[in-house]
Amino acid sequence: MEEQSLRLAVYPGTFDPLTNGHISLVRRGLDVFDRIVLAIARDTYKKPLFSLQERKEMAQEAFAGNPGVVVETFSGLLVDYVDWCGAKVILRGLRANSDFEYEFQMALMNRRLKRDIHTMFMMTDYKWLFTSSSIIKQTAEAGGDVQGLVPDIVWQQLKIRYGIQNHVS
Repeated sequence: MEEQSLRLAVYPGTFDPLTNGHISLVRRGLDVFDRIVLAIARDTYKKPLFSLQERKEMAQEAFAGNPGVVVETFSGLLVDYVDWCGAKVILRGLRANSDFEYEFQMALMNRRLKRDIHTMFMMTDYKWLFTSSSIIKQTAEAGGDVQGLVPDIVWQQLKIRYGIQNHVS
């Protein structure tokens, strides 16, 4: 019997910052794929709070001990990077209709650029439906407690970045 090839997906994003919603999607994605490359985009129209290196280090710490997850950075066209990795699937998460419209357009453009690369959408877990990196940053910037919505390493870095004092529960 022939050995089955490795099922590999690339989960791209800015991950600024990485949230527990992202973590959940990767963990669920590992039910389908043998390995997931968390691909942190260097090129973005957004102004990141954290540097590319900081985002990579936080993601590596959040996924430490999970051999099914590889954290890398990339620049240029996503489909070129996915092809370079040897993957055939781009993994994307969906929360709401607004996500779908944007993601659908991106998936169609990627498909036009490289017909052999497919996009697979996974719905977010219900408990992370309202969570986004933008909302996390806005809340933390205003001094809000986002602990439990992001990995501990990210919460520690947000507290430092925004000068958040420890909250008393």
